Amino acid sequence: MARKSKLHLRELYSEENKDQIYDNVFAEIESFELPLGTSLRSVYDDQPNAHQRFMEKLDACIRNHDREIEKMCNFHHQGFVDAITELLKVRADAEKLKVIAQTEEIIRCRIQQRNITTVVEKLQLCLPVLEMYSKLKEQMNVKRYYSALKTMEQLENMYLPRVSQYRFCQIMIENLPKLREEIKEISMSDLKDFLESIRKHSDKIGETAMKQAQQQKTFNTALQKQNNVNYGRNMYAINGRVPEPKYEITSKRTLEEEDEHEEEVLTAHDLVDFSPVYRCLHIYSVLGDGETFENYYRKQRRKQARLVLQPQSSMHETVEGYRRYFSQIVGFFVVEDHILHVTQGLVTRAYTDELWNMALSKIIAVLRTHSSYCTDPDLVLELKNLIVVFADTLQGYGFPVNRLFDLLFEIRDQYNETLLKKWAGLFRDIFEADNYSPIPVANEEEYKIVISKFPFQDPELDKQSFPKKLPMSQSVPQIYIQVKEFIYASLKFSESLHRSSTEIDDMLRKSTNLLLTRTLSSCLQNLIKKPHIGLTELVQIIINTTHLEQACKYLEDFITNITNISQETVHTARLYGLSTFKDARHAAEGEIYTKLNQKIDEFIQLADYNWTMSESAGRASGYLMDLINFLRSTFQVFTHLPNNNNDHAAMSGKVAQTACMSACQHLSTSLMQMLLDSELKQISMGAVQQFNLDVIQCELFASSEPVPGFHGDTLQLAFIDLRQLLDLFMVWDWSTYLADYGQPTSKYLRVNPSTALTLLEKVHRGMKDTSKKNNIFAQFRKNDRDKQKLIETVVKQLRSLVNGMSQHT
Repeated sequence: MARKSKLHLRELYSEENKDQIYDNVFAEIESFELPLGTSLRSVYDDQPNAHQRFMEKLDACIRNHDREIEKMCNFHHQGFVDAITELLKVRADAEKLKVIAQTEEIIRCRIQQRNITTVVEKLQLCLPVLEMYSKLKEQMNVKRYYSALKTMEQLENMYLPRVSQYRFCQIMIENLPKLREEIKEISMSDLKDFLESIRKHSDKIGETAMKQAQQQKTFNTALQKQNNVNYGRNMYAINGRVPEPKYEITSKRTLEEEDEHEEEVLTAHDLVDFSPVYRCLHIYSVLGDGETFENYYRKQRRKQARLVLQPQSSMHETVEGYRRYFSQIVGFFVVEDHILHVTQGLVTRAYTDELWNMALSKIIAVLRTHSSYCTDPDLVLELKNLIVVFADTLQGYGFPVNRLFDLLFEIRDQYNETLLKKWAGLFRDIFEADNYSPIPVANEEEYKIVISKFPFQDPELDKQSFPKKLPMSQSVPQIYIQVKEFIYASLKFSESLHRSSTEIDDMLRKSTNLLLTRTLSSCLQNLIKKPHIGLTELVQIIINTTHLEQACKYLEDFITNITNISQETVHTARLYGLSTFKDARHAAEGEIYTKLNQKIDEFIQLADYNWTMSESAGRASGYLMDLINFLRSTFQVFTHLPNNNNDHAAMSGKVAQTACMSACQHLSTSLMQMLLDSELKQISMGAVQQFNLDVIQCELFASSEPVPGFHGDTLQLAFIDLRQLLDLFMVWDWSTYLADYGQPTSKYLRVNPSTALTLLEKVHRGMKDTSKKNNIFAQFRKNDRDKQKLIETVVKQLRSLVNGMSQHT
């Protein structure tokens, strides 16, 4: 029973549950919130007859809804009828309202159309402004500032005034000054960058400009030479002879190489981008501030000019220092010249002239100072070449450079000074290396080698067979070659100075004269004074200077061949070598005499007389015989020098004669001074006899004709004073001396009373000293007493003569 009850309850519960499910499905179908498939599927779950039951439930639900709709319609029917009635009443009014609505719509459309037209017109005015402003922004972005300024002018003058009432236009108007100021600042920054760039690259710009100027000059010179060669070939062709065009081929090749090289090298203007200057100038002109731009540019360039003109302290040490200095200056003025010609008003010709004159004064002062430090002629020559290229380059750009060429004349003098110093060293080396012996030549080949170096001509020597000796030493051809080298070196400086041949000729002759009269003359004078130069060397120097003097005419011809200026021209200077070498010869001769006299003095210092000797030694003193032997051998060397022509023989003979006469005179004077020396108080007659023997040897030497060419007793007359004085004492012939004194025929005409008095007093004192020693036998020597009395009498008479002479004087 209980089981049946459970089954029954389960069935009841199941049916109630089913009804609830159906109600939910109906609610979902009415609401359409969920898909019906899911809801319907739940109806058929687990019940085979669920479809029939669901359809019943659905029909019941539909009947319920129909009853509710019918109730609602019945409830609202009267209201619907009333509404239809009202609608029928207002039909006529609705037709009227419809017509009114249509009219208002037309009016509204008209207003809209008018408004649209006005808006279109205004937009047509605003669109160009916006387009121009957009264009302005684009130009600013791509840095086309000049175009941007022009666009601003168009906006301000044409477009913005038409639409100035709009707010966006006011914003644009306020932004335009800011944009102008921005452009101005950017342009100034670009200008500063440009100025810094050209300051850094001015040396490269100048180097390129100078290189091109030099190439152009070389090209023109080569072309001129080629034309000259072609002209010469035509002249040869007229005469039926055509030489091989070696030089022409070289010239063509040179010209072609120059052309190729010229194509490869950029111009100076290609190295610099001048567009920032153009832009800035245009921009400032548009902004109406061109004067500010001009003043700033000129001020900055003046500062840069001062920096460029300031040299480095070590510039004079190398040519690269000068080259960099010149390159920077050329670069600076090339830029200024370009700015002058491609812009209007930024720089003027007056401004560039003023700047150049200021720079030129500074350049000249710098070069004058730094060139004075140069001691190397090669460096001075390179400096000159740089100055010429520098001047030619700037002259090509229209700058006056005459003052630079005037400066070159000052530097030329300094160049000559450095050359003179250099050649002074060369001359000293040549003189030091010379052996001062005639040049030996073993064969014709050696002879031709010497002749090719030095213009020597001697017909007498040509007749002699080899081997033979040329009269001059090795230094002569070497000196001659070096003088020619000096002329070449001096000529190098005169090249490219735009001077006439006459001026160049004058410069060469003046510099050569300086070399001969100052440098070579000084070297010769110093050489002659050197202690190691002996008498033989001095004679050879005399011969050398004679040949160098004769070669001066060949040096003049050498200069004439270089300059093509005849020596007969009125203004042509002459070489002063003649006087130079004559002075050197006179100095050498004087040095010969001096050295001989010094040697004589050395021998005389060896004299050791016993002035109190009672009797002479019976022969001449040893020192004197050595001196005479020395003089004899010395003069033999003089006379045996090789003299291949009459001029040399006469010259060496004259020198030997003068030297011999000078030596004898000096020996005579020295012996006389020895007798009259104030320190010598007394002399014995024995010493006088010994001295007389020495003088006799001197006279024998003079009479032996040590040097050919003396006539009669000419050389012996050098000892005449000594001879008459000694004869007076040896013969004791005072009565004759005193009686004949002052007579032209006097036997003792050359004896001066004061000299005789001095020697007599010394002899008197010597005799007194001898008498004292022999006092024991004094009573037996009546003759000595008489002699002393005679001496005292003679002394008194001589003193009266001396006093009379002094009073007469």
